[in-house]
Amino acid sequence: MTSLSQDIKDKLSRLNVLEKIIGINLIIYLVGLALKSNIDWLELPSGFGDFIMQPWTIVTYAFLHYDFWHLFFNMLWLYFIGRMFLNLFSPKMALNIYFLGAITGGLLYMICYTVFPHVFLANSRLLGASAAVRALLIFLCAYMPNQELRFFMFNLKLWYVGVAIVILDVVGVFSGINNPVGNSGGNLAHLGGAILGYFYAKQLTNGKDIGKGFETLMDTLFNVFKSGKKAPLKTVHKRKPKSKVAGYAKKDFNEFNNQKKIDVILDKIGKSGYDSLTSEEKEFLFKAGK
Repeated sequence: MTSLSQDIKDKLSRLNVLEKIIGINLIIYLVGLALKSNIDWLELPSGFGDFIMQPWTIVTYAFLHYDFWHLFFNMLWLYFIGRMFLNLFSPKMALNIYFLGAITGGLLYMICYTVFPHVFLANSRLLGASAAVRALLIFLCAYMPNQELRFFMFNLKLWYVGVAIVILDVVGVFSGINNPVGNSGGNLAHLGGAILGYFYAKQLTNGKDIGKGFETLMDTLFNVFKSGKKAPLKTVHKRKPKSKVAGYAKKDFNEFNNQKKIDVILDKIGKSGYDSLTSEEKEFLFKAGK
């Protein structure tokens, strides 16, 4: 039993951050099946009055699925998008875009249902990871629009894919209005995620990471929970000062240089596409993604 549990831990530790999110989605889906009931306290309500009583739902709705195919296709998209994204960008940025996409999608959904109560069906509730996944996809489409994607026998530029998906979501919003079987709310959330992904990418090309504030907030919250645990007593000893390069610790200096190199390569991708990279640059990005 010990070896089995250790083997499971080892496999889980090798999952990337988005694969772990896929695992969380799957676990919550299975819990819902086991309970044989809806986990409605995780769903995002359409009204701000109800939302104030359940503020956590602005995030938890993006981990909730009741229909297997809804879960399957969202997680399939997330898996393939995640492989492309994490070869180029950091896991923390992936989390920033995922969660901010979910939050923006949820806010747009609630705003539209509140401002236009006679247009959209009342007492609606939102669930599913689509808005968060849309944010990651549209981010890639906007950041490197000329990167080509193989689709059967054709090569499609990423910006073609992004535009097509946004058009389908806009059509979905209007076709679902006052339609009991429509999905206007879901499509509104998709558009919210898409807006976040596009804006994030455009700001990043200008040298500004708009997710840094959110990242700092999350780090602070995690540190608060960690600080609540008592650390074991340990012997403290002084170490010799580490050698410095240009005023930086050697490790920090190397990380700084690597980040600069990554920024230069990403800028090259944004201007000329992934195929313009040399084999050495591709290998460097792959290792950095790992």
